[in-house]
Amino acid sequence: MLNYILLQAQQGGSGWGSMLMILALIAIFYFFMIRPQSQRQKKVNEFRKGLQKGDKVMTAGGIYGTIKEVKDTHVVLCIDKSKDVNIKVDKTMIYQSAQEIAETGGNPNDNINK
Repeated sequence: MLNYILLQAQQGGSGWGSMLMILALIAIFYFFMIRPQSQRQKKVNEFRKGLQKGDKVMTAGGIYGTIKEVKDTHVVLCIDKSKDVNIKVDKTMIYQSAQEIAETGGNPNDNINK
């Protein structure tokens, strides 16, 4: 049946073959590009919502620190306990926990592109 439809489309017959190919391409794009990206984004959002005081993390700029305080849109990172150096970082710039850093070698893009 599918072969018949595709042959008709090639011979200038009905447009069903073309429509079927377009639908197949849309399905391929959805299952191989759109859906995996949305799943990765959901995992990253869950990670950022689950940040807690005391978690060891790495920022997008490569700064390692321990979370001292968690707010709605940002966190306060302690990057040097001996000199009490703290920085305020937007939550969207925190990529990995210390455990993920050890597993992936410290590259934040490894975590996002899995």
